[in-house]
Amino acid sequence: MTIKLSPSRSVPSIAAPGTRSRRGGAAARRDGIWPWVFVLPLLAGVGLFYIWPILQTAYFSFTTWGVFGGATWSGLNNYLRLLADPQLYTALANTLIYTGIVLLGVPLAVWLASLINTPGLRFASFYRVLFFLPYVAMPTAVALVWRIIFNGDFGILNHALSIFGIRGPFWISTPGFALVAVAVVGLWSSLGFAMIILGAGLKNIPPELYEASELDGASRARQFRSVTVPLLTPSIFFVLIITIISSFQLFDLLYALLGSKNPVMPKTMSLVFYFYSQGFVSNDKGYAAAIAMFIFLLIGIVTVWQFRLQRRWVNND
Repeated sequence: MTIKLSPSRSVPSIAAPGTRSRRGGAAARRDGIWPWVFVLPLLAGVGLFYIWPILQTAYFSFTTWGVFGGATWSGLNNYLRLLADPQLYTALANTLIYTGIVLLGVPLAVWLASLINTPGLRFASFYRVLFFLPYVAMPTAVALVWRIIFNGDFGILNHALSIFGIRGPFWISTPGFALVAVAVVGLWSSLGFAMIILGAGLKNIPPELYEASELDGASRARQFRSVTVPLLTPSIFFVLIITIISSFQLFDLLYALLGSKNPVMPKTMSLVFYFYSQGFVSNDKGYAAAIAMFIFLLIGIVTVWQFRLQRRWVNND
C-alpha cells in the first residue's frame, strides 16, 4: 500500500544541530550595539574607579618613591619588608579584635529585629528610624559625641560609674580600653543597618510556619530557635559579609575618636590607619601600596572563605 501526501500539507522537519544557536546569533546581530550602549557607562565606571586603581596600586607596590616623587622599580622589597614589620601585625591584631567585637552586634541585631517585627507592636517604624539614625550620621559627628561620653574627667560614662563607687579610666587615651571604646561605637553605629536588613528577611518568613509551630506547642523561644533563625540565615550571612568588610576598612571612626596625636594610636591603629600613616604622613607610597594590596587580598580571602562556609549553615531553600 502506498501513502500519498497532499501537496497542501508540509512534513515537519527536525532542526539540525546548531540551528537555534544560529537564530540566536542572528537575533544578537539584529540588536546591534544597543545593549553595549546601555552597559558601557556602567563598565566604564567600574573600570575607571575600581579596576584601574587596583591595577595601579598593585604596580606601585613594587616600586620605591622618592621624597619629591618619582617611582623606581624595587621588586618584592616592599612585600619582604611588610612580612618583617611588627607594626603590621599589631595593626592586623587590632583590626581583628575590632571586627570580633563589632560582630557581636549581629546576634543582638537578630534579637532586636525580631522584637521590632512583632505583630501588633506600636511605634515600630519609630524604633526602626531610631536605631538606623547612627548608621547614616557622619562618623565625625558620632565620634565627637562619644568623645564627650568617654571623657575621663567629666564624661557621662565615668559619672555613671562613680555612682556605684567605680572610678572609670581615661577610655580613649589608655591602651587596651581605647580599642574597646572604638569597637563599642562601631557596634552601636552598625546595629541599625543590620536590623533593617534582618527585618526585611523576617518579612519573607511565611506566618503559617509560626502558626503551625504554635499548634505543635512550641514556645516563643523555640519558634525563634527553630523557625526564625534557620530561615533568616541568608540575611544573617549578608550582614556578616558587609560587617566584616566594613570592619577591615576601619579608619574614619578611629581617626576622629582618638586623633592622630593620641599616644595610644601606635598600639591601637588599624590596617587602614597604618596605610594612611605610611602613605600620607611618612610619604612612603610604595610601601603604603603594598599595605593596601595586603588589605585587599585579606578581604578577598576572608570573603571567599565565608562563601565556602555558608554552604554548611545558610538555608538556601
